[in-house]
Amino acid sequence: MSDDLQNVVDEVGESKVPALLYEMMRSFTVLARTLNLSHTVRELNSTRQTVRRHIAQLEELMGATLFAVDDRRYHLTARGEEALPEALEIMARCKTWALGDLRSVGGLMRLSHEHPNGWAFYQQQQSLTQIWGEESPILRKVFHAWCSSRGELEHPEFQSLRPYILVYRDSPHGWICTELGQESFYTKWWGWKIARSSIGRPLRQFPGGSEFEAMLTGPFREVRANGGVRLDEVVTQIPRSEGEKPTPLAYKRLLLASRFPDGSFALIAAIDRSRVISISGLDQSTLAAMPADAVVSI
Repeated sequence: MSDDLQNVVDEVGESKVPALLYEMMRSFTVLARTLNLSHTVRELNSTRQTVRRHIAQLEELMGATLFAVDDRRYHLTARGEEALPEALEIMARCKTWALGDLRSVGGLMRLSHEHPNGWAFYQQQQSLTQIWGEESPILRKVFHAWCSSRGELEHPEFQSLRPYILVYRDSPHGWICTELGQESFYTKWWGWKIARSSIGRPLRQFPGGSEFEAMLTGPFREVRANGGVRLDEVVTQIPRSEGEKPTPLAYKRLLLASRFPDGSFALIAAIDRSRVISISGLDQSTLAAMPADAVVSI
């Protein structure tokens, strides 16, 4: 084992996050995206020898080949394909954590970002028991329908609830909204015209950079991977129309794994305004400033 790699192993064994390991992962993720060594070198402002060394050290450390090279063209191996999503997630978490925007509260993730322009975003995962304890019939009914439907979007149990939910599909361009109920929280907030025009568009980008955006879609990826359910609470400010001053907003979002009729993955989102702010460090003042007409009634 090389001296550099032994240093990495020693530091990992001491529960540290060495700069060398981060740079190795950075070389891996950029090369995995470009599949071109010259492009990777330029993007990283590095050298061909450094990138090759980083990949070789990672492969030695992991005991697996991450890339195959055919006529100077790079291709991810099956093991490389498996390693890439986690590598991207770890790098996003590292940057977000280093900025103080990521922490754990009671074992559940709390994500935040405060932009210099005054915009702020707070998201905290919540216990599923909140579904039963809060005055939110829409979340309870959607969860009950999900249990009864065996994850089938077109199941009769869901038909009466379709006007209140959003449906997403993953794509090479990100998560795409394929269905937006006319009685959903989204429609209540932005109005029918804007809501209907959003169908087929990727999730909106937020300030905070690509790493923060990757963390925002983390719950979507988690639900897709485990085929389960996740409840988050969000407190932020969002304008209700173009050019309008941002309005305080607090809501609970229930994500549920489902299937389209052809068996492909569908992500259901049921959203309702918060009745109590449960995000650590925030008070209840947002609730008083939130417009009453954004409430989802069922």
